[in-house]
Amino acid sequence: MNPGELLLTAVRAFAVYALMLVVIRALGKRTVGNFATFDLLVALMLGEVVDEIIYGDVGFLQGVVAITVIAVAQAGNSWLTWWGHGFDTLLEGSPTVIVRNGKLQQGGMKSERMNAKEVMGHLRSQGIQDLREVKLALVEDDGSVSVVRKGWAEPARKVDIDDDAAAERRADIGEQEEPGPDDRTDAPRWLK
Repeated sequence: MNPGELLLTAVRAFAVYALMLVVIRALGKRTVGNFATFDLLVALMLGEVVDEIIYGDVGFLQGVVAITVIAVAQAGNSWLTWWGHGFDTLLEGSPTVIVRNGKLQQGGMKSERMNAKEVMGHLRSQGIQDLREVKLALVEDDGSVSVVRKGWAEPARKVDIDDDAAAERRADIGEQEEPGPDDRTDAPRWLK
């Protein structure tokens, strides 16, 4: 390679870097945080397009058009998911129950291609040593496992032992011990 081609590659790399920085900032934190399915797809596609632009296999303007189209598609996907009306489930899926009331859910484990050893590893990573402590464990849309413990298995909180904290809690939420159905995170309507 002659020095002119190397300089051109360097200039392309810098220009693509600047463009990608703007695109990633515009798409938001989810693009680089825990990947949902479409986020991973976008990251892979953008990586391939960037590679082609940097090495000159695709013209810079063509690459900019491709990156813009991918960004618009991702923004459209995010908007449809936010809007709801079934698009969120269609485009991003829904959490899968793998443990309910201390019992492994074979159907959910099978659909997520997880065995009992993997499920137990995820539970241990969250400080759970006994499956009977788990009210609900789900594989979330981004592949992470979230766990809701049974009431008796919850760790003690400051509000449990401090009168001032208990008074502050009552001032914030009133006397209602259990959250209403719209405020719960452990049993959305689609899981019942």
